[in-house]
Amino acid sequence: MAQGKLLMRALAGEVLPVPPVWMMRQAGRYLPEYRATRAQAGDFLSLCYNSELAAEVTLQPIRRYRFDAAILFADILLLPQALGRGCGSPPARGRGSTPSRPPRPRRR
Repeated sequence: MAQGKLLMRALAGEVLPVPPVWMMRQAGRYLPEYRATRAQAGDFLSLCYNSELAAEVTLQPIRRYRFDAAILFADILLLPQALGRGCGSPPARGRGSTPSRPPRPRRR
């Protein structure tokens, strides 16, 4: 396997002098290039659903820090939306994301 494929070599069981390094996409949110791409998308969910922009923010930390791998950009907020609940981040509240239709307890 090629010298530059540290992650693949480690996954194949090869003992390496240094471990491969990867970065979760969330850790890249502080990068100025992420913020610019996020602004270009208009809102967070539009960024998630635009495959070109999602690929771009996945690759940004790799380009900047020459990491060996990244986790594909996605977000847990897509799950409630797929289930018809919706979710958003009201900036004025200063809290994290909140469901637009909170689940209610079942009546028995």
